[in-house]
Formats: sequence, structure tokens, C-alpha cells
Amino acid sequence: MASPSEPAPRRVLVTGLGGFTGRYVAAELERAGYAVSGLSPASHDAAAGHVDLLDAAAVHAAVAGIRPQAVIHLAAIAFVAHGDVDAVYRTNILGTRHLLAALADLPVPPSIVVLASSANVYGNAEGHAGLLGEDTPAAPANDYAVSKLAMEYMAKTWSAQLPLVFTRPFNYTGVGQDERFLIPKIVDHFRRGERRIELGNLDVWREFMDVRAVAWAYRRLLETEGGGDTFNICSGVGYSLREVLAMMTEIAGYAIEVSVNPALVRDNEVQRLEGDPARLRARIGSLPHHGLMETLRWMYRGVPARGG
Repeated sequence: MASPSEPAPRRVLVTGLGGFTGRYVAAELERAGYAVSGLSPASHDAAAGHVDLLDAAAVHAAVAGIRPQAVIHLAAIAFVAHGDVDAVYRTNILGTRHLLAALADLPVPPSIVVLASSANVYGNAEGHAGLLGEDTPAAPANDYAVSKLAMEYMAKTWSAQLPLVFTRPFNYTGVGQDERFLIPKIVDHFRRGERRIELGNLDVWREFMDVRAVAWAYRRLLETEGGGDTFNICSGVGYSLREVLAMMTEIAGYAIEVSVNPALVRDNEVQRLEGDPARLRARIGSLPHHGLMETLRWMYRGVPARGG
């Protein structure tokens, strides 16, 4: 316990604390000495209050009780193929607005509010030398991406009242990610010794960062100043899906038969999504290095994927 002469840990509110990313962000913050509180749509975590972001009064009451000194807003519907499009828009835009309104009403607003958008806002835009920078014009290709871009524009109307930082994380993965997502699905098939897997478009390229590196980036951004800047959370290194399958073949010691299921092929599939990390590196330094092979081995040996 801290002695009376020691300053109290900085109070950080993490929305979506009970989700996949939130759990790693909380662990990263706690290791660095922060006091973490959370809001989560379901009580997955004892440290997270069960608050529906669509309930403005409940959000206002929870935020007033926590009185956060800094905020990382992760709560969202993040699955691109989510079946309830209306819920995607409501949660990602209106839920964020309720949070910002509650934060702005605090007697002492937080010193920084980090908002998680998504690299999906770039769609199939062409980046410089193949890499998408923060100044690349947005070209969202699905409802999830549109909701995130709309969230950014909505949030900017609060810039005079709150010190905001916008993040656009590229694809990342790790132990505990829901098996609806591509990499956990592949790893789980190999872990269970399945001989066949159905996938969608095999000719796509993505960054597959390690969630632990992403959590580090969120913590480091929290330690900067909020001035409305936007940062890609990315490594600049992309992999094809075929490369992922080859790595898993090496890890598991056998090859899996892959069949393309037309039902899993999206008409508006983003073919390549790789970011330029220059602006992020200039602000917080390079991400901790976790090679994809290392991350896949960790997931292959880890607990079965559960949670959001």
C-alpha cells in the first residue's frame, strides 16, 4: 500500500475493459503503476462496471463516480461481419458520444482521452510506397469502417472541451481473441488437429501485430499530450494469409487442407491493409517486437480463445 507521502496512482478509465484488447491494456497500465477502472457492456471483469454505453444516464453516473484523470476508449462492436448493422452504428457512434458528454461534464476533465478508431477507415485506398499514412484519404468499404470514421468526425466536435487523441489500429491478435476472427480460427483448427479448414479470400495482406505491443502503444500514447492528433497503430509489416498458413504448418508439424467457402468471401474485401508507423514512432518510439511466428506459437500453446 502506498504511504501517505506517495502520490496516488493516476486514475485511468478503460472502456471495454472486459474485452480482448481491454484486458491486455489493463495489465499494461497496472504494470506501469496506474489505477485502472473500467466500463464494459457485460461484467466479464470484476474491475469493470457493467454499463451500457447507449444508456446516457448510466454512463454519466459511472464516469462521475470514477472521475478519471485519463481515458482509453476501446468499447465498440469490432467484428466487421457483425449481423446487426444498426447496433454497430449505435454503439460505435452514439455510445462514444455519451462517453464524451459525460467526460466533458466532469468538474476536472481528464488530461487525455485516447479513442480507438480503426485502420479499416482506409478501405482499399492506395498508400505511399504501399503503406497507408494518417493523411491517406479515407475510403471505408463496410459499415464497421463507416461507423468508425463517423465516430472520429463526431468526436472532433468535442475537441475544444476534451484533449483527444485518435488511433487507427491495424490488425492484431493474441491469446483470448474470439474465434470469429481469422487468426484465432486458424490457430484453433491446428490446435485441435483438424485436417480441413474453410476460409474466405486467401489473397489478402494484413498486419498481424501482437496485442501486447498494441497495449504498450495505448499506454505510451496516454503519456503524451492530447491535441487532436491521429496515429496509426501499426508496424509497417504485412503478411499474406498464405504466409500465415505456412507458419502454422511449421508450428503444428502438419499441413491443413484449405478450401475457399464462397459464403466467407466478402464482395467489398479490403485486399491490402498495411500502415506507415512513422508518425507513431516519432511520438512514442517503435513498438515492442513480437514477430508473427512468436505470436502464433504463443497462441498455439495458449488457452483456448474466448471473449471479445
